[in-house]
Amino acid sequence: MRVISLVVEGFERAAKQGLLDWLMAQDADIICLQDTQCSEYSLTSDDFFPREYNAYFLDNFDDHRVNGVAIYCRQLPKAIMTGLGFADFDSRGLYIQADYSNYSIGSLLMPSGISGDGAMNTKLKFMDQLGSHLQKVRNKRREFILCGGWELVAKPIDAEESGNRVDIAGFSDIESGWLSDLYKDGYCDAFRAFNSDPDEFTWWPEGDDAGGLRTDTHIVSTTLCNRIDYAAIYTADAFSSHAPVIIDYDIEL
Repeated sequence: MRVISLVVEGFERAAKQGLLDWLMAQDADIICLQDTQCSEYSLTSDDFFPREYNAYFLDNFDDHRVNGVAIYCRQLPKAIMTGLGFADFDSRGLYIQADYSNYSIGSLLMPSGISGDGAMNTKLKFMDQLGSHLQKVRNKRREFILCGGWELVAKPIDAEESGNRVDIAGFSDIESGWLSDLYKDGYCDAFRAFNSDPDEFTWWPEGDDAGGLRTDTHIVSTTLCNRIDYAAIYTADAFSSHAPVIIDYDIEL
């Protein structure tokens, strides 16, 4: 099963950069998109709804031009879950999940904390609730693949300028500590389970000439860590300031 994830920073804008053509050539079973900045009903072209996929969207309730997540499923899911049951966050368009018999695949957009203390406090509040949620669902008889733009960095190898800067997104002690704890408590970084190469980055928040970060990944149930056949970051084309993450799993839905 191939799963592709990308923070698009505007789905319609990314499509103009060739994203849809590229995606349709990848033979993906699941496509998870974040920061779509649209709703299903604002997309007027049939190109956004290919026959090969079942497309599902969750937009920001107040303004669909902010945030937004989507998931494209080749095989019809048994259920679609929108939101995480977080009263303060579910209206913001941050999470959508496709459920199958034994697996759940989620598309998640972490609230950004880079615009100031208020934004960081919001992000940390979301992280606190998400951490509790992820520990609860560990007890369910299913495996989870959570794809997203996490804006979190667990190790120095995942930040190009980590030795010179302490203010880069997702690299504070509390943020990296939260992610490291998650990896100790029932989850793992699917990309790193297969690929240990340095200089593998997915986000350039200050442009191509600045340092890169690897903040986009699939966080999966630990039991899936040994069922990853392939993991790569695609950088040949730029659809946004983030790069697509491609992971092949040795599982069937």
